[in-house]
Amino acid sequence: MALSRTSVSNGPGSPEVIGIYDEDTGSIQYIAACPETREAALIDVVMGFDPQSASTDASGADAIVDLAQSEGFTITHVLDTHPHADHLMASHYLARKLGVPNAIGAKLPDIAELWRDYYNLPDAFEPSGDFTHLFEDGDTFKIGNLPVRVMLSDGHTLGSITYVVGDDAAFVHDTFMQPDIGTSRADFPGGTADDLYTSLMEILELPDHTRLFIGHDYGGDGRGPAWESTVKEQRRHNAHIGGGTSREDYISLREARDRTLALPDRMLHVLQMNLRAGQAPAPEDDGNSYLKVPLNRF
Repeated sequence: MALSRTSVSNGPGSPEVIGIYDEDTGSIQYIAACPETREAALIDVVMGFDPQSASTDASGADAIVDLAQSEGFTITHVLDTHPHADHLMASHYLARKLGVPNAIGAKLPDIAELWRDYYNLPDAFEPSGDFTHLFEDGDTFKIGNLPVRVMLSDGHTLGSITYVVGDDAAFVHDTFMQPDIGTSRADFPGGTADDLYTSLMEILELPDHTRLFIGHDYGGDGRGPAWESTVKEQRRHNAHIGGGTSREDYISLREARDRTLALPDRMLHVLQMNLRAGQAPAPEDDGNSYLKVPLNRF
């Protein structure tokens, strides 16, 4: 099993959280569980993808299901925070395997519209048919007895969302990274550093004790992968905005940093599937599916 750590529940209104690290992509996948009912959601689970052979592998996703079940959890939701550019999402696979709803943010159709142009696939991508729920900003639902509130947290993409679970946990995806690293990039189509700053500030309005669970980590300064902090820690010590960085200074810093970053090696492959909840395109007349990759667009 991949590296995993449990963040224990602090009581009836507090989820138990297990973070599972995907070493190939630096992604963190989560199980968020109600301590009273033992009902749980899977968040941002990775489907294995080898960009060299364009092959997929569900063993990691299956292992997370096995882990949840070994803990006595009943999985009731498959959730994603945005259409990831650095890993293939397991949303469709898990929803079909488990017979539970899958969900993502309501702005996914706007993201799909951008990528129809990049892929020159004007009739591709129907998010409302591939996801059970497209959550709007402010929507609520429950994981067991735990209330969940959805926050629009755009900037990394124009439709990223945060799940605030119970009274002390938020799954903040590609907004914050660990305090010693800073924040996530904002240069993908539809993303802006200005919007990301707004999202970061809104997350910092949550109570100080709120546990923040991030989407990615790659280690740093000799430490291994880590993915949990608090609002208070991020407000004081975040390398990009800790201590009260202004919007203008943050935008300048973030945009300068983003100009040095290469595209993720899976991005042009997996987005064509992630806009379908992780499904491959429909098979062609030979029974095989094919990906279309734009040349010289980035």
